[in-house]
Amino acid sequence: MSRKIIHCDADCFYAAVEIRDNPALAGRPIAVGGATGRGVVATCSYEARAFGVRSAMPVSEALRLCPHLELLPTDMPRYQAVSREFMAILRETSPILEPLSLDEAYLDVTGIDHFQGSATRMAEHIRTRVRDELGITVSAGVAPNKFLAKIASDWHKPDGLCVITPEEVADFVPRLPVTTLHGVGPRTAEKLHGLGIKTCGDLRQWSELALRERFGRYGARLYGLARGEDDRPVQVTRPRKSISVENTYSQDLATLAECRRALEGLVSDLERRMRRKGLDSADAGQFEKLFVKLRFSDFETHTREMVWRRPEHPGAADFTPLLDTLYGDVPRPVRLLGLGVRLPEVRRGGRQLTLFDAGGRPVPPSSQGQQRYRGDEQGGQGQGDEGTPSPDEAAGEDV
Repeated sequence: MSRKIIHCDADCFYAAVEIRDNPALAGRPIAVGGATGRGVVATCSYEARAFGVRSAMPVSEALRLCPHLELLPTDMPRYQAVSREFMAILRETSPILEPLSLDEAYLDVTGIDHFQGSATRMAEHIRTRVRDELGITVSAGVAPNKFLAKIASDWHKPDGLCVITPEEVADFVPRLPVTTLHGVGPRTAEKLHGLGIKTCGDLRQWSELALRERFGRYGARLYGLARGEDDRPVQVTRPRKSISVENTYSQDLATLAECRRALEGLVSDLERRMRRKGLDSADAGQFEKLFVKLRFSDFETHTREMVWRRPEHPGAADFTPLLDTLYGDVPRPVRLLGLGVRLPEVRRGGRQLTLFDAGGRPVPPSSQGQQRYRGDEQGGQGQGDEGTPSPDEAAGEDV
């Protein structure tokens, strides 16, 4: 029996909540999350998008594109409260629910009896309830798997519904750009385009063996996605993959020495967060890797990680080799610094090789047989395919 998957995605969630609570903002270009010139846009209204403003864009760039853009500070407790109501509505439709973020989730409604088993009518009912009870709009996609359901939810945004039946998959998928495929980021897209592969129809002309030769194990994943195949289940529980903290500084950290001093405060923040998550010193031996993230003043961002094999919580000195390697020899202003720990997780398939050990020394290939690739912390784009990371994912590139 074919599965019935619904992907629900609230439209411009933070901005929609702000407009709901202050109707005077309706019809105006607004952005949330960047109340200062050094911040980035968390989300924005469709009126702002008409000027080219996008999520994750520096506020300075957003204001250049839209000088009359209204900037609103993030009110996370309010958004979380609305999210809880949103998820409660979804759970009333199906208990098999996989939240991806505050405003996005998959539902598996296979075998659900509501509305005579019609996933389309269930999706419409969800959209109507969210609009009437929460005062925001939701776009939904209905399809036989997660990959297609997510594409469908974006097909008629905002406030839209798209249904892809099993019979329509063969005609729908070939015209999709390869950039819509799960795991294809800029790096993989560039390689595909260099091979003359622009659409899933183009991709279907390649054998699985040929794709494996060029993309490794992810080539098999590409082969299946080009045919609309995706057997990932809707996961009711999504284990935490990492715990991290980061800070965007009001003034750039001008030197490596300033970055090193900033590590102390971040490590203290990380320890507090781990305690809130119920991880004490006895759990330190379970940490798999440490990582450091740097974002320079030009918004170029890099992350580096190393294995951790010690029974105690890491201190600032343990993160320093990663910081020094990321920073390099040429002084550059740093606007954001972050660090964290990766947690172990049983996964299928192999592991990405790690270049450095806990002391910052190269790890010989012979010692890496038991290492595995790890994705980012739960949420947003973190619903990666287990065991088959794309080249972009393995490189830490946003996909």
